[in-house]
Amino acid sequence: MEISIRRLSKTYSAEGKTIVALADVDLKIAANQIFTLLGPSGCGKTTLLRCIVGLEMPDAGEIAIGDEVVFSTEKDIYVPPEKRGLGMVFQTYAIWPHMNVFDNVAYPLQTRNERSDEIRRKVERTLHFVQLDGFENRPATKLSGGQQQRVALARALVAEPKVILFDEPLSNLDAKLREETRKELRSFLRELKITAVYVTHDRIEALSLSDTVAVMKSGRIVEVGTPWEIYFDSDRRFVADFIGRANFIEGRVATVGEPYTMIDSTIGAIACEKKSGASPGKAVAVCIRPEFIRVLKGDPGDGRNIFQGRVESLVFVGDAYEGEIRVNETPLIFRIEPTTAVREGEEIALCFDPHHCSILLS
Repeated sequence: MEISIRRLSKTYSAEGKTIVALADVDLKIAANQIFTLLGPSGCGKTTLLRCIVGLEMPDAGEIAIGDEVVFSTEKDIYVPPEKRGLGMVFQTYAIWPHMNVFDNVAYPLQTRNERSDEIRRKVERTLHFVQLDGFENRPATKLSGGQQQRVALARALVAEPKVILFDEPLSNLDAKLREETRKELRSFLRELKITAVYVTHDRIEALSLSDTVAVMKSGRIVEVGTPWEIYFDSDRRFVADFIGRANFIEGRVATVGEPYTMIDSTIGAIACEKKSGASPGKAVAVCIRPEFIRVLKGDPGDGRNIFQGRVESLVFVGDAYEGEIRVNETPLIFRIEPTTAVREGEEIALCFDPHHCSILLS
């Protein structure tokens, strides 16, 4: 089910100051997608999620879930959370310690006074879906972190919600379990064909889970796109920097033409295949991801974007070497295969493809 948000605003007062949590947010969340709100702490993503579910009252704007308007200042509409038909998984899971797994999952149905045989049928079906068959009588808090996360997911799913919302539900898990649970969660949501809104500050979660990512900053939506578009094709420095490690090389546009835009930069002339709309003389930054920097052994010959530098640092991280190369006075971080023969202090040639250069307005 589609979610439509129009000009949503929310402020708080603290210590005599007004804090803008949301500032005229406009957003369309397509039906049956995993839509992630990504951004640093305090950017407004959890406030936006809580406004959608009805746990926060916006100051202005409108929220529609499907064809139903659930909040509107203009139309004086406010539908309480329990009548919005939504499920929610919280960061802390909010599992009741005095209940077993069955009763935790059954609770939303019990509050609706459904028949006991119908409750049992739905709970058993949902526990089977999240692979917790046979756990019905276990104390919920005696389960592992990943199993507790599945209980919270089952409780959100059992009432067959129109939309399910997640507020950083994996942040309490260790790294390996978080990776495994991400895969399971994506598989569950794809099989359900349900609209999911997911909040996180973890870029790996956002990239690996989502169909669409919205990056937030200071209460505003900065950019919306697929994980690929956000990672590789963003033309905004904040987004490029937040979504992953990147090199930003300062410079000015020299020429604009086909097939390349040429940038006079601190490391020399850089050819960029991607266009930015920047005119000659405009100050820009060229963004290069570390994984796209290649080390050349021997005579590099002639070609585009070939530079000489000195390896300042080199760290073995298992599947790669990560380090820093200084070109002129500009440090560049890089990531290369562990079989590449490179040493700290070595003078080397490096290159990167013009297709992998993004031009960001400074």
